Amino acid sequence: MSYDIKLHDPVTKEPIELEAKHFMRGGTYAIDGTSEAWLNITYNYSKFYYEVAPEKGIRSIYGMTGAESIPVLQNMIDQITKKCPNAETSKNYWNATPGNAIKLLHQLIAMAKMRPDGVWDGD
Repeated sequence: MSYDIKLHDPVTKEPIELEAKHFMRGGTYAIDGTSEAWLNITYNYSKFYYEVAPEKGIRSIYGMTGAESIPVLQNMIDQITKKCPNAETSKNYWNATPGNAIKLLHQLIAMAKMRPDGVWDGD
């Protein structure tokens, strides 16, 4: 199980296509990269997201613009780091480690900076 999180155009509601391909990797990804503003995140990390955003976890950003979500995502990173100061990242993507959960939040911030006008949606 996973979250498919995308930035949508605020007017057309269509998924945003970026100017260049990105190679951000989640649970699933395009081997040759993709220009779609999309990231798949395993549900394995949800426990970390719900610890710092109890009501909605990572879904807290749904409906926000990229710009609005940056401080929310950064706050999630800061809180997970505070709770787990030695946040390890595993080479195995599927391992539910604080470092793995944080890495994907950084990728969402990068995407939000590429298209701050886009609106997050997912599942």
